[in-house]
Amino acid sequence: MSLPPHDPLLNARRTGYTRRGFGAEYHAHRPNPPAALVDLLLQLAGTRRPRLVVDLGSGTGISTTIWAPRAERVIGIEPLEEMRQIAEAGNTSPSVSFRAGVAQQIGVPDGAADIVTCAQSLHHTEPEGTLAEIGRILRVGGVFAAYDYDWPPMVHWEANRVFAAFTHGVRALRKKHGIGHEQELWGKDGHLERIQRSGLFRHVAQISLHNVEQCTAERWVGFARTIGIVLPVLDLGLSDDELGLTALREVAERTVGSAGLPWYVSYRVRAGVK
Repeated sequence: MSLPPHDPLLNARRTGYTRRGFGAEYHAHRPNPPAALVDLLLQLAGTRRPRLVVDLGSGTGISTTIWAPRAERVIGIEPLEEMRQIAEAGNTSPSVSFRAGVAQQIGVPDGAADIVTCAQSLHHTEPEGTLAEIGRILRVGGVFAAYDYDWPPMVHWEANRVFAAFTHGVRALRKKHGIGHEQELWGKDGHLERIQRSGLFRHVAQISLHNVEQCTAERWVGFARTIGIVLPVLDLGLSDDELGLTALREVAERTVGSAGLPWYVSYRVRAGVK
């Protein structure tokens, strides 16, 4: 696929999201959006059943298929082929489809979308062109929402403490091995201001939502392995002891176990009404 110079894949490649096998691990271990998110966006958009929902950076479909029972049509836009293939393979709804594409060139008619979402993806794409394209495809009164969760979710104080030590060690390994700067090109903390500054929306707000799911020790470690700062370090050929995964796994198995515990996932939703 020919990519424009501002394509979100540039950041995805830099952080390691294109490494082989990443998509399956991501899909197995990442949390699901809270059901309240769908209710909130429908309420803001003033509709019970939107004609079209567009999910940008749809990945493996986690953030796309939640709309299947509630919308007439749902389109997931994802530039990474492996992620898109997993989404297509797991999709069972005729109202949901996935397309290769980028956020600045969505390929949807003007004013056709009731709701547009970016789940854990807006920071990968150049914001000015992306927001302009979102504004083009949204109907008047339609809603755009960029939402991200804080990581790691809270599951057990010891598991979370060792998780923090693990990510500290990962950053030290990045520095030691000369792995590039980990800062996102367009950081999540700037989402709200950029959406406001675009001038495309009559009202912009940030809302906090939460979700509770079961997390096993396997999921806890798998989640850690899918974080952007970790991915390049996994390719160094180091042992699990050197990576800090052994300690992370041992504590998770002791505190969280194979039966698992609830993990509490906090989401920040930046919503704009056109």
